Amino acid sequence: MVAHTEEDETVRIISVALRAKENEKYMKKVKQTDRDELRPEYKQSDFPEGLVRGKYAKRLRESSNIVVLKAEVAQAFPNEEAVNSALLSLIELAQKTTRPTRRSTGSSKKLRAG
Repeated sequence: MVAHTEEDETVRIISVALRAKENEKYMKKVKQTDRDELRPEYKQSDFPEGLVRGKYAKRLRESSNIVVLKAEVAQAFPNEEAVNSALLSLIELAQKTTRPTRRSTGSSKKLRAG
């Protein structure tokens, strides 16, 4: 609602909702195709630059950490958590059992030979 006082001290009250309704008939209507909605069917002419299969596949592969398991491996694990738990256990075991190798100085061979 907007109140307006004129010079002769009369107050006019103008309803914004009524004005908007009056202006509706002058406003441009939005076409159905201009809306951000999926249509049930598309034509090739809807894509002037052409259609390219797998356009973003390489970029997705490079930025993704998804791993596809072989069927026999996937059957061994009920869910994602089980796979992660098994792999973390394997990493931990590998880190515990892997020791840096020492260079042989030949002294053990001398002891055995002597």
